[in-house]
Amino acid sequence: MVPSQDAPSLGHRGGFLAARLQDAFHFPALNTSVAEARRRVLARLREWGIDEVACDDAQLVVSELFTNAVRHTDSDKVSCQLRINGARLRIEVADQGHTPTEPRARCSGADEESGRGLLLVGALSQAWGVRPDDSGRGRVVWADLPHGPLPH
Repeated sequence: MVPSQDAPSLGHRGGFLAARLQDAFHFPALNTSVAEARRRVLARLREWGIDEVACDDAQLVVSELFTNAVRHTDSDKVSCQLRINGARLRIEVADQGHTPTEPRARCSGADEESGRGLLLVGALSQAWGVRPDDSGRGRVVWADLPHGPLPH
């Protein structure tokens, strides 16, 4: 696992210094890693004082995105980055690619057990999308979620 970026980075905004909270980690591309990622996200967001609704939504989004990366790519590892910027929580989940199609939301039949993950991500997010990763081989699926105000 990659060490977290526990120390907030400081940015200058509107004449004062504001903490920009962020964390990054990766796990092996295994089904068991999905629960580990969910626990990591919950612990970090609670540490930052994020409201419970946003914590619940973020856990679900991370779970869906990690699951997709584990099931639908030939990745050895899956990475995740969390960033708080104002009233927005950005979640990015990166895989190592190796699949010919891009993730997209689809409607599943009532009797299907899977296939609704990106619909859930879209319902919980202000916005979401897909972009190539820095290597150009994998991809990053990102989602922006609202969160309640941080305590002062």
